[in-house]
Amino acid sequence: MLLPVMPPVSPMLAKPVTVIPPGASYEPKWDGFRALVFRDGDDVEFGSRNERPMTRYFPELVRAAKAELPPRCVVDGEIVLPTEQGLDFEALQLRLHPAASRVRLLAEHTPARFIAFDLLALGDDNLMDRPFSERRAALAGALGSGPSFHVTPATTDIATARRWFDEFEGAGLDGLIAKGLNLTYQPDKRVMFKIKHQRTADCVVAGYRLHKSGPDTVGSLLLGLYRADGELQMVGGAASFSVKDRLKLLADLEPLREGDEVREGDPSRWNSAADKRWIPVRPEKVCEVAYDQMEGNTDNGRRFRHAVKFMRWRPDREPSSCTFDQLDVPLNYDLYDVLTKEG
Repeated sequence: MLLPVMPPVSPMLAKPVTVIPPGASYEPKWDGFRALVFRDGDDVEFGSRNERPMTRYFPELVRAAKAELPPRCVVDGEIVLPTEQGLDFEALQLRLHPAASRVRLLAEHTPARFIAFDLLALGDDNLMDRPFSERRAALAGALGSGPSFHVTPATTDIATARRWFDEFEGAGLDGLIAKGLNLTYQPDKRVMFKIKHQRTADCVVAGYRLHKSGPDTVGSLLLGLYRADGELQMVGGAASFSVKDRLKLLADLEPLREGDEVREGDPSRWNSAADKRWIPVRPEKVCEVAYDQMEGNTDNGRRFRHAVKFMRWRPDREPSSCTFDQLDVPLNYDLYDVLTKEG
């Protein structure tokens, strides 16, 4: 492989903002694996955000790249797994399997797609120092319409961007990305902007873990939602409290303990070395939390993808009213509609 931009390359990054900035190019924020694809004839490589090779996990995209990409190019984009219900990040995670036989099977039954949103090189030309407006025009001209590689929709009209932000959420997209029209490609720099959906949920406190500093403070809350069958399903945890709040949480929750029971639970999803023990409490307190994404396809398997942020107590809510129904987002568009939207 001999390209004007050679792997590994760290992708250009975005910093979070709460409002859509004016005077930019706007794109949907896709929920998948960020990846750069390098093609030089029959040589194709996929590199992840942390510069790790991903080529072996997506043989169907390697084949598609040879058929759908220009003969020599470097493209920045997102590997996604579309379904009739929107993007499926959990199924996409399963694609990272160590067994080659399993990789081949998953590639056949759950094929991925690549959403392209930037062009770093084309032929012998390095485009990284060109303004984004030129790179975007070159990308649109160089790539066709799939079926495996798509160019993401983009618009410079902020009203259209606001509409996309609302309408595309139901298809599993995670917000918007805003890029300056004169922006050069800057690897590993947070020079773009991301505007994510602000989602909240009212959850039942089912238990807590003690903080590593000692037995007198709460480290995290264990949260649950009620399924349709009336069972309380654990959905994740809230942490990152101040010292003052950890002390107050213990005072609030200690009266809800029934005896001295301490349960052994699953290891923390975010820290494998964390203490697995937790203390159950009567499901009488409700809190509002902020979260980014849920994962899982059924209520008895759905949970928060990451740790959530505690917002406030909800004494006005009955615990039994905290169900999965509050998390459902209407499916406004299928992914084909999103991909064929024009700004």
